[in-house]
Amino acid sequence: MGKAHAVALSAVGAVFDTELRPRLEMICASQPASAEGYRKAYGFRRATAEWRDLVADPRVEAIVIASPQDTHRAIAEAAFARGLPVFCEKPLGASLEDARALCAAADAAGAVHMIGFNYVRSPATQFVRQLLAEGAIGDVTWFRGEHTEDFLADPDAPANWRTTGRANGTMGDLAPHMINGARALLGPITEVSARIETLHTHRPGLQGAAPVDNDDHAQIMVRFACGVMGHLYFSRTATGRKMGYAYEIHGTKGAIRFDQEDQNAVHLYRREGPEATRGFTRILTGPAHPDYLAFCQGPGHGTGYQDQIIIEARDFLQAIARGKPAWPSFHEGLAVAEVIDAAFVSHDSGRWHPVPQT
Repeated sequence: MGKAHAVALSAVGAVFDTELRPRLEMICASQPASAEGYRKAYGFRRATAEWRDLVADPRVEAIVIASPQDTHRAIAEAAFARGLPVFCEKPLGASLEDARALCAAADAAGAVHMIGFNYVRSPATQFVRQLLAEGAIGDVTWFRGEHTEDFLADPDAPANWRTTGRANGTMGDLAPHMINGARALLGPITEVSARIETLHTHRPGLQGAAPVDNDDHAQIMVRFACGVMGHLYFSRTATGRKMGYAYEIHGTKGAIRFDQEDQNAVHLYRREGPEATRGFTRILTGPAHPDYLAFCQGPGHGTGYQDQIIIEARDFLQAIARGKPAWPSFHEGLAVAEVIDAAFVSHDSGRWHPVPQT
């Protein structure tokens, strides 16, 4: 993610003709050699192996946090102490406590803050949000969302940092994206009923079988504040799925389908006309859709993953210029963390559990 954000910040001014043009001043990594390597590769002026030096440096005017979850809180709090704008990759922290503390710190500082939920920024999903706001499929009656990948589908894949620590499990890693997506499309989630499982409890390690102490997949039944029922599924063991950020929305007048593996297409069904000719229409994104034209003038040519990060960079720079947080702000990160925490409580109790509305 460090590379993705460095590329985005280098390109955003040319892509969107932004008022603010970022300068890549300093990059931090865990070791001096790797920090220097990233500096040369990504075009930063300076490098350090100590994040405190980076945050305290007077020439650093904004911070992008793309480090492991358990480092987010300390870095962001130090940046807010200086009043710096902060962009933080999801999840907001390693725990609900971290998320609450970071929202409090951001509000106390009055600083610009933003969290990295990039998938809601694809032109296709932005277009779907417009369709829903316009009532294109009538009253929404049901939502299904998933974020499924297969990078740990092989039970013989070795243990790594992802297989230990709750924050690194599927609920901490993949679930936040689709929970944010569900909220962006349907609104707040008010209660959940969840089941969270570890499929492969041990994996090959350096000294024999290593225990896996976090989750491989999870499913959650949800109720939205608007009254709609929904179902969310997350998995890092979904064989064959590479980027299964997908959703399906049913309404009284139609339906919508989207899959990130085909991220430049929206499938729209309208309940109108003769039954014999009804069916889903595949709409390819183009200049008529949000944030597409800045990248390409040709419909159907498509945008990619890196372009979503560039759109995020544009929004962050605009927020800094206006002096106001951009959506999704840290408060969206907290709202997502509240859903995840409620899901774990539901799993442990075997009952529906309410989600606090912060």
